[in-house]
Amino acid sequence: MWGILMKQIVYVLLLVLGCAFGVAAQPNIILVMTDDQGWGDVGYNEHPILKTPHLDAMAEQGVVFTRFYAQAPVCSPTRASCLTGRHPYRIGIPFANAGRMLEAELTLAELLRARGYRTGHFGKWHLGTVTRELTESNRGGPRGVAHYAPPWEHGFEVCFSTEAKVPTWDPMKTPGNPGKPYGTHYWTGPETMATDNLEEANPRVIMDRAVPFIASSARAGRPFFAVIWFHTPHLPVVAGPAYRGMYAGQAGLRPDYYGCLTAMDEQVGRLRATLSELGVAENTMLWFCSDNGPEGRAESDRAPGSTNGLRGRKRSLYEGGVRVPGLLVWPNGVPEPRRIDIPATTSDYLPTILEVLGIEQIDSRGPIDGVSLLPILQGKADRRGRAIGFASQNQRAWIGERYKIYRNGRGAWQLYDLVADPAESEDLAAEKPEIVQAMGADFAAWFEAVEAEMP
Repeated sequence: MWGILMKQIVYVLLLVLGCAFGVAAQPNIILVMTDDQGWGDVGYNEHPILKTPHLDAMAEQGVVFTRFYAQAPVCSPTRASCLTGRHPYRIGIPFANAGRMLEAELTLAELLRARGYRTGHFGKWHLGTVTRELTESNRGGPRGVAHYAPPWEHGFEVCFSTEAKVPTWDPMKTPGNPGKPYGTHYWTGPETMATDNLEEANPRVIMDRAVPFIASSARAGRPFFAVIWFHTPHLPVVAGPAYRGMYAGQAGLRPDYYGCLTAMDEQVGRLRATLSELGVAENTMLWFCSDNGPEGRAESDRAPGSTNGLRGRKRSLYEGGVRVPGLLVWPNGVPEPRRIDIPATTSDYLPTILEVLGIEQIDSRGPIDGVSLLPILQGKADRRGRAIGFASQNQRAWIGERYKIYRNGRGAWQLYDLVADPAESEDLAAEKPEIVQAMGADFAAWFEAVEAEMP
């Protein structure tokens, strides 16, 4: 109760400050995220087959984070970190389909809305259920009423949101049985379901809602915060005939997997073209990442996502499970292309954006785990200054500038030099016990505080 009261007090103070100082010079902010896209599932990371020309253009023109991390190896916790800057264990969202966004949490949408931004969420939510009445998706309806936490109750004015996954083509239909509804819907408000323009490529369906929101905001002279969370390429993976045709001759699910990613990439290009046409591209921070590594086994035709040689995949805290494509295009803030090798993570979004806007970090609800990347983006810092902590089920990891410790269960810490050995092929723990001891102590202190705050 105290946390909710403090959130309301902070929100009112920010609203007053936003009105007092105005918002005209503030940048627009867009967070684009894919679902289960591996670090190697982009052309600019040397994929030999996949075509992602618009993401490749972002890499050529903006910032490439070579060590960008999802805050978790599965979707829901990473999404929570994007909007709060906090490790998902603090929030009570430890894994997929577990917990919900709590009322006491202060999200980026709420913070920015109080500063005069229009706010919109488009695509996959997965931070709680979005209907109390209709039994749908993973937990929606009466069976999951305790997990009700839709985006419109967490700062988003305009919504086109699903609780969880949908097919990447014809999202309302069951693949292979188009007469059968898939069972997950798009919601635009309390018990209000979208019913039209829901056919064919799901990334286009999502962008058809995001583009009008962006255009109306820009034409009204309002800064906007748009969260565009594609379902691509999460299973069930389906691509339309034209996109599958681009990869004819590939085995198994590859034509659909590559095709749906190219369909998503096409919409990223559409988004960037829209920003340019509206004259707001220069003053827009456009971020892109994935929520975790690729599904399944690398040799599987059913899950052909690529880590480009990184160890592990989705659900793992080895690099392949959490290191993901990370991009930023922000011409007014970072006018020249750059590659940044310093570790960064989805928890860094909130503190970075708050520093750009000159908003003091809000710690009344608990510590922020991310750091502001602004000094790094401006070339004023060459270190992040704080390790990144990970916890997922029985796995733990602590990633510094160079070294990483990892363990599963009660086993001993493993140590990897991520600069020399990004594939984590050589455990250096026996060779460098002093590094393991120091990093392990730092992790223990951090995680003790995290556990103390867990709901």
